[in-house]
Amino acid sequence: MSNPIHEEIQKAISQHDVILFMKGLPERPMCGFSARTVAALDALGVSYAAVDILPDPRIRQELSTISNWPTIPQLFVNGELVGGCDIVTEMYESGELAETLGVQAPSDAPDAAPVAAEPGAPPLQIRNDIAS
Repeated sequence: MSNPIHEEIQKAISQHDVILFMKGLPERPMCGFSARTVAALDALGVSYAAVDILPDPRIRQELSTISNWPTIPQLFVNGELVGGCDIVTEMYESGELAETLGVQAPSDAPDAAPVAAEPGAPPLQIRNDIAS
């Protein structure tokens, strides 16, 4: 039996070296965990694709089936689940995230994972290289 949402998620994961499934979009995260994950990727200057899971609840359900991970955001690198906000934050602070992404942290990147903008603050400035 065909499952188009499952197939599209799998296709997106395989087509992008770095892809973040999140609540909202990088320019306008809709939860603090997604915003913090975006801030960590931005601090490393990484190009990535992003998928907003909010418009269709089936996206979250199928994503969790694929990844066997219940929470959002979910970061995938080279087709493999890296983890959610807590894991990304820990990896950022240890330097493992930059290594996993194959980048060198910019000299001005903070040692601690960046904190996302507070609600009501201007949107984070994120480089998002996927087409809508």
